[in-house]
Amino acid sequence: MLRLGITAITLITIRGQKSSQQSLNWTDTIALQTSVASAKTCVPTTEKESAFVKAKSIPAPSHFIPTSADKPKKAKKPSSRTVKKQPPQAKNQAVSFSIPQLSLSRSVKQLLMASSIGLMMAPLSGWFFTLQQDRISEFSRTISQTFASIPSLVASGLNGVEPPKLPQLPQFSFSGAESTSVPLSVREAETLANLNRFSELALTSLQNPISPDMRIKIKAVGDIIPGTNYPSNKLPASKESLFQDVKPALQGADIVFGNFESTLTNYPRSAKNIGRGLVFAFRTPPEYTSILKDAGFNILSVANNHSFDFFEAGFDDTIDNINKLGMKAVGRKDEIVYHEVKGVKFAFIGFSYFPVHNNMLDLEASKAIVQKAEAEGADVIVISVHAGAEGTAALNVRNKTEYFYGENRGNKVLFARTLIDAGADLVLGHGPHVPRALELYNGKLIAYSLGNFMGYRTLSTKAQLGYSLVLEADLDPVGNFKGGKIIPIQLDSKGVPFRDNNFRSVGLIRSLTQSNFPETPLEIDSQGQILVKSD
Repeated sequence: MLRLGITAITLITIRGQKSSQQSLNWTDTIALQTSVASAKTCVPTTEKESAFVKAKSIPAPSHFIPTSADKPKKAKKPSSRTVKKQPPQAKNQAVSFSIPQLSLSRSVKQLLMASSIGLMMAPLSGWFFTLQQDRISEFSRTISQTFASIPSLVASGLNGVEPPKLPQLPQFSFSGAESTSVPLSVREAETLANLNRFSELALTSLQNPISPDMRIKIKAVGDIIPGTNYPSNKLPASKESLFQDVKPALQGADIVFGNFESTLTNYPRSAKNIGRGLVFAFRTPPEYTSILKDAGFNILSVANNHSFDFFEAGFDDTIDNINKLGMKAVGRKDEIVYHEVKGVKFAFIGFSYFPVHNNMLDLEASKAIVQKAEAEGADVIVISVHAGAEGTAALNVRNKTEYFYGENRGNKVLFARTLIDAGADLVLGHGPHVPRALELYNGKLIAYSLGNFMGYRTLSTKAQLGYSLVLEADLDPVGNFKGGKIIPIQLDSKGVPFRDNNFRSVGLIRSLTQSNFPETPLEIDSQGQILVKSD
């Protein structure tokens, strides 16, 4: 609290009691003060109390527009967060001074003391305060504003004058005897809520120390369809063989992400009229979920134009089957999926160009859900977005709205940059079925399309439709891109991925990045290493 500079709170009492005993074992009163010119004796409230100060340094196109009959039932942090080292903290001197009695309701004081333990311990984890700086500042401002009417005891002590009397709050006894609790006022409740949230953050940091030099490795791939049994059987003889060649390329990451562009359901009826040509419905047996888990995936986006191929029932089945095996499905409307890695809280949000998902065409709503994730304590926010025109004619990305067979597929450049400005840290795009350029925007990586990763007898693999990759991105604990790699993958004629020793996708993405975003500070070498250019 000394490091945070919350001068409105001048005194905290911590009481300890063994669970097996009814009486207090110890009580300490802590005066929050950095220096004093004139000190007086502090009157202890019990014989065991003492006044002191403790301070430590602290493919084929596939589109679908739902009709009223088919439609399913369900309808800031800085743009570039940087790590700043805290200046050395001056050693604080132990002092004592005279104070008037501050009376609080039992419920208020008990919660305040419980929170204070975490607050006093918090300075031991200096990096935590750097990482959580925005949230800590917000909490401290709220707490300070709430107690703004209480005169500063520290200032009075410094001037050598008798501190003014404090406004009386509901009574609380410092003795071990029980007293009746008084209902909290709205302002008291808000203050205690912020103190408790603050304390939880501090205690979490001690349990999960975070280094600014730590890196979190994410591996991400594009569209995955491991075969379909609708309207006819197009499944492999051995599902275990599908990821066999590329499985090693997915290992060694903290998070493995993919866009699952089929359904995992046995629902019998499709929402699409597949007899209209260039309209496809994909249904993969639920038991195929195990091969996704075995390949290493732990986050799968289901926000795409095939997630409702079998109505809402198929969509729900897909999410349930993914979650049942310990993976996490991302793509429900208005939903944020959280995933913690090495003490860092990740938020994943799935978008498409349909209103049944988070709709990337609605920029204000898109920004709002990103800001919600940040307000809920996300350290790194990852965006999955299925959008853009399809096919080899859609290799290049431009800052304009894309259309495909009359559908508005969004402006991916505007969308990605807007969400990064709103607080997002990494944007993983898919949908065009071909790889696209990379961009570094305000220190955050945007992958405009990861292409196809698997499309067993479902997706075209002609020309660049067969170029694929595993994108490896190393992020720091606040989501800044620190480097990465393009692991080249090629799809065979049946849509099965294998490692590509010819590095075709590396050359393609390297060329597209240079031509589409010539000013972006990224450098991709011939082996796929992605470096951030120095200024």
